[in-house]
Amino acid sequence: MDDFRLLKKLCAKSELGETIGVPVPISGGLLHKMYAVKTDNGKYAIKKLNPQIMKRPDAMNNYINSEKISYLVSKKVPAAPASIINGDFIQKIDNHFFMVFDWVEGKNLKPALNNCSHSEKIGSLLAEIHKTDFSELHIKEDLENNEQFIDWQYYVKKGQKINAEWVVLLFEIVDKLYEWTSLANQANRLLSANLVISHRDLDPKNVLWNKDNPVLIDWESAGYVNPMSDLMETALYWSEDETGNTDRKRFFAFINGYRKRYGETQVDWPTVLENGFLGKLGWLECNLKRSLWMEGSEEERKLGTTQVIGTIKEMRKYAEKITKLVDWLNNQE
Repeated sequence: MDDFRLLKKLCAKSELGETIGVPVPISGGLLHKMYAVKTDNGKYAIKKLNPQIMKRPDAMNNYINSEKISYLVSKKVPAAPASIINGDFIQKIDNHFFMVFDWVEGKNLKPALNNCSHSEKIGSLLAEIHKTDFSELHIKEDLENNEQFIDWQYYVKKGQKINAEWVVLLFEIVDKLYEWTSLANQANRLLSANLVISHRDLDPKNVLWNKDNPVLIDWESAGYVNPMSDLMETALYWSEDETGNTDRKRFFAFINGYRKRYGETQVDWPTVLENGFLGKLGWLECNLKRSLWMEGSEEERKLGTTQVIGTIKEMRKYAEKITKLVDWLNNQE
């Protein structure tokens, strides 16, 4: 396998040691490939960055900034930044790009095993990230790319031409997509005056637990975000039960853990929740492009198709629960 040759070459060039055995593919998220690699110097998690994404003009700078964020905040919270090798976070081998991480012993928590204690702990860590001063990194706020202006009918027509698996689902909610886009853009304009730097994807798959000790991994989405939007999105991640519903006790355990560290805040919860559509809309379009083979490989096309179907279902469910969540939050105040 070509990746194995590249990994061996990377280990030699980066002085990680002589590889032992065959690198083992592990979960690398939904965009990249990840391998467990043993050498005579130790064990590493090595991420091969998606070649299609790395062609984007802003990709390299975004990944470098995200690792700078991870490295700085690791002094305050248990984070796992990429190793700095020869002065760089990102290594280039034969026109492919890699990030090397020291191996972290731990496991992701499944929804059935996640409890209020876990949720409260992550809520507190999120508050610590939000309170961190990142000014020395001089990362510019890029607000122009936050709003979504997507021609959803275009994707419906493209899907109809190839009889895509998701085309009926997309057609059923196409009017709602325009409505959610308008609400999200309006909410984003209201909330963009108050921004912090955060992880921005701190769901259970990006936290490894060794007993009750968490390590926050996969910082590639790190950047500016409204703190209350980040709080809400992350609280929902950590309060989802095995059936996909929101567990009220875990939801408030997370929020209370955050508030104990961050302090009380005045929040317009409906606006915050409407802003929650923004990332989902962008993720849906990203996967529509993958599914339609507008970018990526055959493997990515299949993954994109799966994600389109899952994201549509998730967005419908999210829209249905907004009223309930606002009621919960306002009655707790």
